[in-house]
Amino acid sequence: MLRFVLRRLAYSAVVLFGVLVAVFTLMHLVPGDPVRIALGARYTPEAYAALRAASGLDEPLPTQFVHYVSAAVTGDLGVSFRNGDPVTVVLLERLPATVSLAAVGILIALAIALPAGILSALRAGRPSDALIRVASQFGVSVPDFWLGILLIAVFASTLGWLPTSGYRPLTEDPAGWLRHIVLPALTVGLVAAAILTRYVRSAVLEVAASGFVRTARSKGLPPRVVTVRHIVRNALVPVLTITGIQLATILSGVIVVEVVFAWPGLGRLVYHAVAARDYPVIQGAVLLIGALFLLVNLIVDVLYAVIDPRIRLS
Repeated sequence: MLRFVLRRLAYSAVVLFGVLVAVFTLMHLVPGDPVRIALGARYTPEAYAALRAASGLDEPLPTQFVHYVSAAVTGDLGVSFRNGDPVTVVLLERLPATVSLAAVGILIALAIALPAGILSALRAGRPSDALIRVASQFGVSVPDFWLGILLIAVFASTLGWLPTSGYRPLTEDPAGWLRHIVLPALTVGLVAAAILTRYVRSAVLEVAASGFVRTARSKGLPPRVVTVRHIVRNALVPVLTITGIQLATILSGVIVVEVVFAWPGLGRLVYHAVAARDYPVIQGAVLLIGALFLLVNLIVDVLYAVIDPRIRLS
């Protein structure tokens, strides 16, 4: 297991380096001058030249890349063009909001998708199965921004139960954090639940038709034992993969949802950084998002062996 983890970490470092090369190259191909945009009304030729020199943009691209990688290895991702804050500090400030949103959202998704998908598979062809399939198809088809606006209109504007937007840190105001996270977490959770429900149903149907399940039933085992021990446990392996992908997607920042709810996470940060051509923030955010994806994939691979002992990581 340790050898596998070390090998995956080495692989992750190579992937992150490739992501860094691609993002660095593409960011410099995007039209627009970030220094000119950052200065705005304060633009003067002298200030323009000074900011370009301070940010290293007056050097050749290979030299800029070498300097950036050398600094990134030590945790220095540069400073923001917009406000001059260190990019590492900006990312760490936004990360807790995104992590909390992802955690609550994926818990909501699993709480809905697991029972719904299992029920749909065990009652395949019945009205309850058709209802769940229609509901999941509706959830997959509905844009997340429209769902967020609908939830705001119902629970915030009409009923007045919850705030329309904003964020409260969990450590400072737990009650305020809970009230503010409900609507955005429901938005991402319901969309993820619709996707997961379809995969849970397919996985359970596939396992239920396996020979070992028929053998377990022929031995006279109670239906509940067959379902829990033989069907659900084996069906969780492919479901775990999709759950990891959904979690990584939320962690990477659901940009539209965060903008709709004014949620100060990574997605909203990237949205404003792209609009301002803030290269250091964009590069740092993409690098962090890539690291989160790789971390979630590593955790999922390790959990395979926990769920199914037949799987050996070697």
